[in-house]
Amino acid sequence: RANRDALESIGIELSRDLYVDYALHRGMSCLDLAAERGATATEIDALRARRNRLYAAMLIDAPPPMPGVADTLAVLKGRFRMCVVTTSLREHFDLMHAHSGLRRFFEFMIAREDYANSKPDPEPYLTALIRLDIAADRCVAIEDSERGLASATAAGLRCIVIPGEMTKGASFRGATMILDSAAGLPRLLRDL
Repeated sequence: RANRDALESIGIELSRDLYVDYALHRGMSCLDLAAERGATATEIDALRARRNRLYAAMLIDAPPPMPGVADTLAVLKGRFRMCVVTTSLREHFDLMHAHSGLRRFFEFMIAREDYANSKPDPEPYLTALIRLDIAADRCVAIEDSERGLASATAAGLRCIVIPGEMTKGASFRGATMILDSAAGLPRLLRDL
């Protein structure tokens, strides 16, 4: 919605399908649509700032975590080292999880400011592996998008995909497993 509203301010219509294709499939910024239509770097920077402000305001009332996620993380905590590798800005992640109660389950978080090249590039996961000081073949990524899967596998990790509302039906070729919910993770991870 924040991307759509920012782009609408310069006359570009962003449909859900176009958003899914650009952001979740290709791993591109939806603001690339503005660049493709001749927007200057200064105009794109202004759009990005507007989009980020809109998104931050929306996150103040972030929805609760998906059902079962907190219970699953509680089972996994202490059995596995866990961290978050996100393409979100730290500010947005913090707003999103200000009241979720999920941060307590993770050792640390790698946000967009912590690496130069975003997913689907492997750099976000490689950054996490360095911080964990663990080899990729000893880790499993949990992802919800094609770009996340591509990032994780390019970094040498096995990847379990739990599609979200916008990514159901996407091609998750190369995934170790595709699950409908987080509830199956404890048993599956025990067997990997």
